[in-house]
Amino acid sequence: MRGDEDGLTALVEEARWALDVCNACQFCDGYCAVFPALKRRQSLALADLALLSNLCHNCRSCYHACQYAPPHAFAVNLPKSLSRLRHQSYRDHAWPKALAGRLRRNGRFVLSVTLLAVVATLLLAVLWLPPEVLLGRHAGPGAFYRVLPWGVIAGAAGLAAGWSLLAVGLGVVAFWRSLGPPPAGAAMLPALREALRDAATLRNLGGGGVGCNDRDERFSQARRRFHHAMAYGFALCFASTMVATAYDHLLGWPAPYPVLSAPVLLGCLGGAGLMVGTAGLALLQRRAHPGPVAPELIGADRALLAQLFLTAASGFCLLAARETPAMGPLLAIHLGIVLGFFITLPCGKFLHAPFRAAALLRAALERQASGNGRSR
Repeated sequence: MRGDEDGLTALVEEARWALDVCNACQFCDGYCAVFPALKRRQSLALADLALLSNLCHNCRSCYHACQYAPPHAFAVNLPKSLSRLRHQSYRDHAWPKALAGRLRRNGRFVLSVTLLAVVATLLLAVLWLPPEVLLGRHAGPGAFYRVLPWGVIAGAAGLAAGWSLLAVGLGVVAFWRSLGPPPAGAAMLPALREALRDAATLRNLGGGGVGCNDRDERFSQARRRFHHAMAYGFALCFASTMVATAYDHLLGWPAPYPVLSAPVLLGCLGGAGLMVGTAGLALLQRRAHPGPVAPELIGADRALLAQLFLTAASGFCLLAARETPAMGPLLAIHLGIVLGFFITLPCGKFLHAPFRAAALLRAALERQASGNGRSR
């Protein structure tokens, strides 16, 4: 415990030192929302450090532009310091608190739970279902539910999703409250629109507009585009689920649906985006310059990319194998991967999305209160 406290103190002091140097230099002011927010602060409390770390999108442009970066004696490495602080903020506001320990070097834990969920779902299907049902050919409306009843699929997925939404939601609320009351004189609705626009466009993942430094000093928009493909692919998959739910509950049309139906088309577009985005981000991560990267956090990044890729890939396999004997086992495998994703979501890298959105909203409120409007 003492070692953890000493490590946190060293981490905080390192980040404060780097940010003090940045505030004195101000060369990177136009790169992202971190530096304007830093200039608005005369001192850096723990809450300020948590906000700034979650505003950082880890584009690494400041590292490659910094005259004080290694091998300079100051050894300023802001992306690495802020990524460690950002991860610490997830642990500080985890709900329930028992999850805090699972957020430390958790890539192996996340993948292990996902694998366990797949094995358990497939094993239960083998033990529970007669072979002629599990390996039978099922066609037409309701074919999925002749293998696994609707109540089993919806109940398992609903419980896992409900758990993750509750845990993530309470964690983000705790993070928001830790930042203190919103600044006076700021209107919530305009700030919310601005924050949503920043999040949707990934404006801060652009190094001031010229792109990220994925490997060296050369600028590239590749990471931003792959991240867009992944994020909007995820959104399309969610939309596919919502449309399918409306088809089933409101119109009485049970799955599976025709290939040219809205749920399948949305799911295919979303799945393709997920696979392209996650594969591209994994490739960029593998080739990334090691300097601004915190090595202990790489596992969490890779685990999330693997989960999302496998979710999309198993969905495509299930689509291709409909009306074949492989449909039953593939349905169980796909359900297991989805369950593993939702079970581990509150202690995985996916937390960066809601925490970053909250930080963007707080930064937009601060800009309004200071009368500066939108940061450049």
